[in-house]
Amino acid sequence: MLSEQEKIDLIARISLDINKVKDLDLLLESILTNSRTFFNADAGSIYLKHGDELRFSYTQNATLENRLGLGKKLIYTTFTIPINSSSIAGYVAEHCTSVNISDVYRMSNTVPYTWGSEFDKVSRYTTRSMLTVPMTNHRGEILGVMQLINAQDDAGAIIPFSISDESLIMHFATSAALALERAQMTRNIILRMISMAELRDPKETGSHVNRVGAYSVEIYEAWARDRGIPLEEVQRQKDILRMAAMLHDVGKVAISDLILKKPDRLSVEEFKMIKSHTYIGARLFSDIHSDFEEAAAEVALNHHEWWDGTGYPGHIDPITGRPLAGHHAPDGSPLPKREHEIPLFGRIVAVADVYDALRSRRSYKEPWDEDRSLSEMHNLSGTHFDPELVAAFFSCLDILKSIAKRYPDAEDE
Repeated sequence: MLSEQEKIDLIARISLDINKVKDLDLLLESILTNSRTFFNADAGSIYLKHGDELRFSYTQNATLENRLGLGKKLIYTTFTIPINSSSIAGYVAEHCTSVNISDVYRMSNTVPYTWGSEFDKVSRYTTRSMLTVPMTNHRGEILGVMQLINAQDDAGAIIPFSISDESLIMHFATSAALALERAQMTRNIILRMISMAELRDPKETGSHVNRVGAYSVEIYEAWARDRGIPLEEVQRQKDILRMAAMLHDVGKVAISDLILKKPDRLSVEEFKMIKSHTYIGARLFSDIHSDFEEAAAEVALNHHEWWDGTGYPGHIDPITGRPLAGHHAPDGSPLPKREHEIPLFGRIVAVADVYDALRSRRSYKEPWDEDRSLSEMHNLSGTHFDPELVAAFFSCLDILKSIAKRYPDAEDE
């Protein structure tokens, strides 16, 4: 058992760790993972406030994940609950207070909230102890609610959450909320940049870029796991990739909507203009001061390169749009990039972007069904895509399908 000072030191270290994470989704993962570690909790969830409701935004469950096997992740769907006293999370958000329950099946009938056992019945899981805490910013406003489930002793037996630790987890929840507020601000800035591109190209929606960003992270994680890349490095790269992937087409802000929305075949000159969005996007991040800016430039420039060397824009200087010295053909055009000349993040986002485009409605086509889309992804392995990344894509397909449900297009909601 940790001493009181050791617990305080652990909370301080965890707070420093989560403040390094900038992407919203990955921050939720870090907050919940660290909170569960502190309490040795088997499971947990985070709800984020959206208007007058709480949205189920992230969850972990070690018992259920162990049933899935190595490398598999828990699949979940989002839902909303009202902020009122009818549910435990709603009560915590409404009253900005924590609730510590030793056994949810033996709650007092005097409390206003209830707990439903439907999830336990469907999943064959048994929920017992539960600690639910509010996540508030420095103004005391509710940003979300964190719910930890089934504290365990050193032998793995389920025990109640310690009352003496509640003040520490409340302190951590406040620190986590500050990081959460910053991450939400970063996500909103990115989505505002995307909305400018959406004015030009209707398919560049918040849902599309959120899916591409989330797909890219899962593909990278599957690829990295097969290569034994250290977890710390994977976590760092995931944070960078998630945000960079969302901005893959930001260069379209400079392309005329007359071209982007044209229903007919593009002329040679018009397609040349379309292709310029790659280096225009990279140019936006040319003054590099961080790993994120470097990755964003890399993704914007390279996500239309093909594994077999038939993509674009090839070896060019994003500032001038001209071929790099020693990398041009006799006619002056840039030599193509192929295989590992294409940076990893560009290769990953290419897979994620095309898959989402196949499964989505466009002005020129209806969504392809799953079988047709997957057949096309398989067919493009070795030509459009890095075969290793296609293998990673198929290995995490169930997760990608659940992500698509989390970020539906407006017409599908």
